[in-house]
Amino acid sequence: MYKKLKMSNTQYPKFTLGSKLSEEQISFFNKNGFIHFSGAASAEEVKSIIASTEELQKKWITNGTKKINGVPIKFGHDENGSEIVHRFPFTSQYSEIVHGFVTSERIQALKVLLPKGSRIAENEKDGVIVNHYVNTSNSNFRQMGWHTDSMRDIFYGKKIMPMLNVGLYLDDSSSDKGGLRIIPGTHKQNLFSMLFKKAYFMNNEEDKNEMLVDAKAGDVVVHDGRIWHRVAMSPHTGAASRRRVMYIPVIIGKYMPKSEESTTPFYHHFQKLVK
Repeated sequence: MYKKLKMSNTQYPKFTLGSKLSEEQISFFNKNGFIHFSGAASAEEVKSIIASTEELQKKWITNGTKKINGVPIKFGHDENGSEIVHRFPFTSQYSEIVHGFVTSERIQALKVLLPKGSRIAENEKDGVIVNHYVNTSNSNFRQMGWHTDSMRDIFYGKKIMPMLNVGLYLDDSSSDKGGLRIIPGTHKQNLFSMLFKKAYFMNNEEDKNEMLVDAKAGDVVVHDGRIWHRVAMSPHTGAASRRRVMYIPVIIGKYMPKSEESTTPFYHHFQKLVK
């Protein structure tokens, strides 16, 4: 069983991301299943990444693109009623700016948190993802129920392997944006708990052991793929609720690249539950 992180549910140590992780940083991650780095990307980098996703959004909507390498693009509407992309798969394949950040020394340094041979999965799973949450009456992406990222391995018919999800925050994100909620230590849970502790995506209820990740634009938060987490709905609507995060998967195991001929993974049928 996991033990709750011994600190308040809104405060925890934050670190600086350099070219090499310290023993303290590695130890914190191994114990808690997540780690938060402040100011890992500059304001200019964040601005450039947002601009590149907006260009990509315009291109996909104009061209009527629905899937990338078999993975559906999730569409919705913003506070002005304009069509937007809520979930961008394989973003780094379409943006040199995103690719440059993903392959930078500071992101490469995070591979030490996994066994030897880990890699950044730019063309595997769903690639580098950008999620755009906004709370409006027409939005299809306002929150995300409890889940673990490692469940995808089961749908691929694979053994669950250690993985990282490296989140770069493109907007400030705290309780006013809903925010990421994690349950520290659950990366050490057994398989039964991973499968059945919560109803995947359908359960949005607060957990007494959950912790709010309070992040600023440019922060990087890394979480173990086996940890329970959710995204709460913002209490605000419209632009005040906007929350954009880019997720970089770091994985180990057999190399399984995607292509235009790839079929849609079964777990994407659960996307209908994410509103």
